[in-house]
Amino acid sequence: MRSLSSLFQKDCRMMTSGKFFLIAFASLVLYTLFIHFGYLNFMEDHSDIYNVYLYDPAGTYTEASPLIHSAASSEELDEALATDTGGVGIRIKDGKPNIVLYTGSEKTDRHRADYALSLLYPGSKYKPETVGGYTVEMKQRREITCELLFIEIAAVGFLGIASVLFKEKQMGVIRIHAIMPLKKSLFLCSKVFLFLLTDFIFAALMTLINVGLTEAGGILPAVLIQTGILSLIMALMGFCCTMLLKDFKQFSLAYLVIALFLATPVFLSANTTIKMDWIYYHPFYHIYMGLKNAFFGTPVTNPLYYIGSACAIILLFGAAIAAFYKETGKEG
Repeated sequence: MRSLSSLFQKDCRMMTSGKFFLIAFASLVLYTLFIHFGYLNFMEDHSDIYNVYLYDPAGTYTEASPLIHSAASSEELDEALATDTGGVGIRIKDGKPNIVLYTGSEKTDRHRADYALSLLYPGSKYKPETVGGYTVEMKQRREITCELLFIEIAAVGFLGIASVLFKEKQMGVIRIHAIMPLKKSLFLCSKVFLFLLTDFIFAALMTLINVGLTEAGGILPAVLIQTGILSLIMALMGFCCTMLLKDFKQFSLAYLVIALFLATPVFLSANTTIKMDWIYYHPFYHIYMGLKNAFFGTPVTNPLYYIGSACAIILLFGAAIAAFYKETGKEG
C-alpha cells in the first residue's frame, strides 16, 4: 500500500509539472463559457429552425400563422421540401392536414410535425404533444454538456496518459521500474486511478456548473458511473498504445485513427439523421448513449452492458500489464 501511495504521489508531481491539471481546469472554463455564452445563445437565435410549407388549394386555413410559406401547387410543395429537406410540408386534403417531411429520427420528426401543426392552428386551438419533461434550454444544456464531456474524457484518457508515459520513457523511469522489486501492476494502477479520479472531478464540476445544482443532483451518480467506464477504457487503451509504439508521432497516428473511425460514426449516428445499421455493434456507441441517457435521467439498467464493460476493462488491463512487461523487458 505504501508503494502504491508513493507511485501515486510521483504521478501527481509528474502531471502537475506537465501542466495537466492546469490544462484540465482551462478546458472546464472554456467549455463552460462556450455553453453559456456561445451555444445557448446560438440555439436561442435559431429556435425556429423548421420552415413550414402549406398547400391549401381550397383556402380552408385562413388563420394560419404568417410564418408558414404558401405553395401554389402540390408540385411546388414537393420542390420546396426537396430543396429544404429539414422543412415540414402540410398538404390539405378533404379539409384535413397531412404532414409531409423527409424522415430523420423518430423524436425529431414528432417535434417537426408538432411545430408545423401549431402554426396551422394559431392561438389556443392546438395543444402541442408532450414529448419530454425538459425545457428547450435544459435539454440543450444536457445534450451539449454530455457531448463535450465525452470528448474531453476520451481525449484526456488517451492522450493524457501517453504524454506522461512518453516523458517517463525519456527520463528512464521505465528502466528504473524494471529493476525495482515492485509489482508491475502497481505502476499501471497508480496512473489509471489518478486519471479516473481526475475525470470524476472534471465530470462532477462540468455537470454541476452547466446543468445546475438542482437538476444535477438526481443524475450525477449515473453520470459518474458512465464517466468511470469511459475513463478506464480510454486510459488503458492509451497505456497499451504507449507501451507498444515507439514515439509520440506513431501514437498521434493511432489517436487519429481512433478519432476518425471510432468517435465520428458514434456522433453522426447519435446526434444526426444519419443512421448506420452496424452502429449497434460499435462498443463506443453504447458507452456514449449510456452517458447521454444518464444526463437525461434514464440510466442504463441492462446488466449485459455492465458485464460487457467489465469484461472489456479486465481484458484491457491484462493487455496493458503484458505490454508493460514487454517494455520493461526491453529496458531491463
